[in-house]
Amino acid sequence: MKLKRVSAIARKEFLHVLRDWRSLGIGIAIPLVMLFLFGYALTLDVDRVPLIVWDQSQTPASRDFIGGFSASRYFELIGSTDDYRTIERAIDSREAVVALVVPVDFERRVLSGSGVSVQAILDGSDSNVASFALGYAEAVTANYSRKVTVDVSRRKGLPLPRGGLQLEPRVWFNTDMESRNYIFPGLIAIVMMVIAALLTSLTFAREWEGGTMEQLIATPVTRGELMLGKLIPYYVIGLLDLVLAVLVGEFVFHIPLRGDIGLIFAASLLFLVGALGLGMLISIVTKSQFLASQIALVATMLPAFLLSGFIFPIDNMPYPIRMVTHIVTARYFVFLLRSIYLKGLGVGELAGEALLLAAFAVFVLALGYYKFRKRIE
Repeated sequence: MKLKRVSAIARKEFLHVLRDWRSLGIGIAIPLVMLFLFGYALTLDVDRVPLIVWDQSQTPASRDFIGGFSASRYFELIGSTDDYRTIERAIDSREAVVALVVPVDFERRVLSGSGVSVQAILDGSDSNVASFALGYAEAVTANYSRKVTVDVSRRKGLPLPRGGLQLEPRVWFNTDMESRNYIFPGLIAIVMMVIAALLTSLTFAREWEGGTMEQLIATPVTRGELMLGKLIPYYVIGLLDLVLAVLVGEFVFHIPLRGDIGLIFAASLLFLVGALGLGMLISIVTKSQFLASQIALVATMLPAFLLSGFIFPIDNMPYPIRMVTHIVTARYFVFLLRSIYLKGLGVGELAGEALLLAAFAVFVLALGYYKFRKRIE
């Protein structure tokens, strides 16, 4: 392999990318749009749940109880009502997700310590939001119940309740439990996977459709030199996308980085080789730009979004699907980035995933080398 030939092919590909605004758009503009769009719009946090209240009691005790909801960041009190019809309209129109109905004898039963039930009506059309809202409502109610128990005991001169089971939570790595801190590292993997494969999926196919592949075949450039020369420009673009993603995460979204940034770049460079090699393999096999771009989207975006653990936990998937995720390289890269970003893990803990990424890169490049023939068929 001669570096002079490789540099000539790389220079040719660089010139094509710089002159083609569409390639620059795919390589730089689209990753930035995806980072900002998903970074701001995609969230798994369920807070400020719209709440409507029917306080039939209208007493200090009922207002104190409702105040626990309005003071919580998980609920947003949008108004009150005095009938079920208004509650029904609010939930039907999605103005409210939760409705509380406080009974007339709320204060009397609370002060007597006899116990009281408050009706909570939830919109179950979105089961995820409803489940979280129900959990938040139960937590607020439990806090109020404990406070009332203490007050009643003091008023009656009874000993304060002791013992009992109390949970003392300690959240590691993502103390505020913000989903953005969890999502953004995985988003870097998705962006790099999709963009890298899309860029290189057009390289060889463009040469075949443009009629320039015959000229390259006639030159003394070897298969390896041609593949490496075409890989280098897009590798540089991938590095630029990685730098932009890290800067956006640091200065725009303020994602905590507890690990070594050098490890992030090392893992990303390894992953980038495999992603670019996959796109190049698709381009070599299809020889059609349209077909190559479609296959690249299906082979990268869908598995990366659905089967990498980026959004949906792999442990919750059916067993056959969990087995399929083992061949999705984005799964290992997402794990690497989250472990470095949030946990600060080092090489020793992440060596297994890094070796799998290296094995995939070697496999797709070797297969692409085998499939590419310097002859007209």
